[in-house]
Amino acid sequence: MRKTVILLSLLFSFSFCQAQKRQLKPMNEFVSELMAKMTFEEKIGQLNLLPGGDMTTGAVMNSPLAALIQKGELGSVLNVKGVEKVRALQDVAVRKSRLGIPLLIGQDVIHGYETVLPVPLAQACSWNPAAVEAGARLAAKEASAQGVNWVFSPMVDVANDPRWGRVVEGYGEDPYLSGVMGAAAVRGYQGSRQTLDVLACLKHFALYGATEAGKDYCPVDMSRLRMFNQYFPSYKAAVEAGVGSVMSSFNLVDNVPATGNSWLLTDVLRRQWGFSGFVVTDYASINEMSALGFGDGRTSAVQAFNAGTDMDMCSNAYVKYLKEAVSGGKVAMAQIDTAVRRVLEAKYRLGLFQNPYRFCDMKRAKTDMYTAEARRLARDIAAETFVLLKNENNLLPLKKQGTIALIGPLADTRNNLPGPWSFTDKPDKYSTLRECMERYLGNDAKVVYAQGSNIYADSLRQKADEFGRPVKRGDDRKMLAEAVSAAMKADVIVACLGEMAEMSGESSTRTDLNLPDVQMRLLKALVATGKPLVLLNFSGRPTILSWEEEHVPAIMNVWFAGSETGDAVCDVLFGDKAPSGKLVNTFPRSMGQIPIYYNHLASSRPVPENSRYFRKYVSNYLDEVNGPLYPFGYGLSYTTYSYSPVTLSAASMKKDGRVSASVTVTNTGARDGDEIVQLYIHDKYCSKVRPVKELKGFSRVHIEKGGSHTVTFDIDAKTLQYLDENGEPFLEPGEFEIMIGPNSRDVKKASLRLE
Repeated sequence: MRKTVILLSLLFSFSFCQAQKRQLKPMNEFVSELMAKMTFEEKIGQLNLLPGGDMTTGAVMNSPLAALIQKGELGSVLNVKGVEKVRALQDVAVRKSRLGIPLLIGQDVIHGYETVLPVPLAQACSWNPAAVEAGARLAAKEASAQGVNWVFSPMVDVANDPRWGRVVEGYGEDPYLSGVMGAAAVRGYQGSRQTLDVLACLKHFALYGATEAGKDYCPVDMSRLRMFNQYFPSYKAAVEAGVGSVMSSFNLVDNVPATGNSWLLTDVLRRQWGFSGFVVTDYASINEMSALGFGDGRTSAVQAFNAGTDMDMCSNAYVKYLKEAVSGGKVAMAQIDTAVRRVLEAKYRLGLFQNPYRFCDMKRAKTDMYTAEARRLARDIAAETFVLLKNENNLLPLKKQGTIALIGPLADTRNNLPGPWSFTDKPDKYSTLRECMERYLGNDAKVVYAQGSNIYADSLRQKADEFGRPVKRGDDRKMLAEAVSAAMKADVIVACLGEMAEMSGESSTRTDLNLPDVQMRLLKALVATGKPLVLLNFSGRPTILSWEEEHVPAIMNVWFAGSETGDAVCDVLFGDKAPSGKLVNTFPRSMGQIPIYYNHLASSRPVPENSRYFRKYVSNYLDEVNGPLYPFGYGLSYTTYSYSPVTLSAASMKKDGRVSASVTVTNTGARDGDEIVQLYIHDKYCSKVRPVKELKGFSRVHIEKGGSHTVTFDIDAKTLQYLDENGEPFLEPGEFEIMIGPNSRDVKKASLRLE
């Protein structure tokens, strides 16, 4: 009997689904007719977003979802895990509510779904927008097969302070590069067709990456000139790419919470940039406006709505207060209608009115997840993200022979491979680095393994458990002895050290970015063996590697590279692929240098960045050089490159003109490789002082050994201009430095005169 009921239910749903596949009226006409039928409560319901309870990044709020959906008082749900649950909720919305309006189903799909891609910070290190777009397309395919039609990604917050845990979720410290990658992700998620693949959500608008002391949920205070030039461009690029929704940030902007900031959400986002989608809050951020000292719940709800926030995530503030606000004249009914229209138009663009079950295909849920094709793509993308920081005496790539000691707490764990923000991963399906290396080498070489240490010292083990993904623990002294013994039997050591997954991400601020002490003791003991040693540094942020740079022969940052980490690491470690990644954040030498970033303003008393001449009354430290350990854009390969001088097509340019800047890059090494050629500019004299360097272009080129490639960048007024305090383009005549090189430090220069 039960099977019969289930079969009849599926047949009914299928017939209903087929009936819904019809040609609709044009969007404006369709939405207008629908809104004319809606009660006030049903309209507010479309502006209400509540959690399903399967996953959460805030306090869980127990709500009778089905009852609210049936009454038309809930139009969107987030964090529902599994297509069966999504279909059940859509059934209630479509079949049992009065108007049958389908649901938006949102989720934090940050870097893949079941096939987990490298974290966004790592993806940016590929400097390959096509790879970012392909990864987002894969994530959209898998997420939509599980019922998700709205992804809370990309995050393009520019981050200069590596203490902030959410550095891992963005694309680095540069506004231009972050914008390019964010736009690529938007295209990947939403697709190029009239009907969206899934709806992307740009976050966090705005300035969240500049919170004080690198702490989450904290204030931001900066000039509007800096906002428009250093922090806003990445958001604007995603808006121009057509992103369908925007999430406001938790922080203050001009001492007003971003969620209730009309200048930010209406004047800039809508009027200046032309954004036409809807704005949603971050998790319960309307309620948190009170904690910031802005106003009580009623005041905050009215302020947020009037500022331009269309949808309330998890605060229930609009449900509680907007009806009273409209009757009291504090909120205009026309504005309610505008917000509702934006949400309904998003559902129309997703094809939900034509087919409410479009994202509930049970077959896709079985066939589209973690496929061989998806794994190959994830593996290829991961290999492009690794950044080779040091390679003394060409220790890498390793030979597939002899005995290799694989040591470290991150060498044989599958839980930490996906990294943070991977709520839908399936670790049991993934292979550890140890398993991959043994399979990869077969009988060609022997792998001896030792864990070597815990992630933390004993005093911090309880905290490690709270993170949720601890590695296997043991006695540090015993494990250290086992590791040294294994190392002494080997020809080379591969040490897998760094952060565990939950040491980066939301609410994961760190005050010390050095290797945890128990791991540092292990590393020093391994170095003391005198064996050749390769350090694989796992991290979701820039970390401090000063001791490592001085004492370890080879260092490669492998970030959190996703479900295919093990195979991708082996591809590069043993030379089947060459490393080509470049840093998108500056790596500091010490904590005291933070925040440190390449596109800073000049000092009136400058000293050379790496000068060790310490004296008073100049802009330097007494106990540290100014410069970073590794500059923005830095990364080595298994081959080498030389750069010719920069040549300009003309020495001067008019404001409406165009000049090309060229450089010839020669592969001077013994193997083929990919090089990332970077263009920077500097406005030498300006009425608003400009940064010492600004990235304005890049090109990823493949060059065969012994070959050369000429890279040309076009320069026009847009390349040279900056934005004033109102966000308007501004350009002054004068001299500009045009710089091209392999990173932000080692550049060739030419001078261009703007007439």
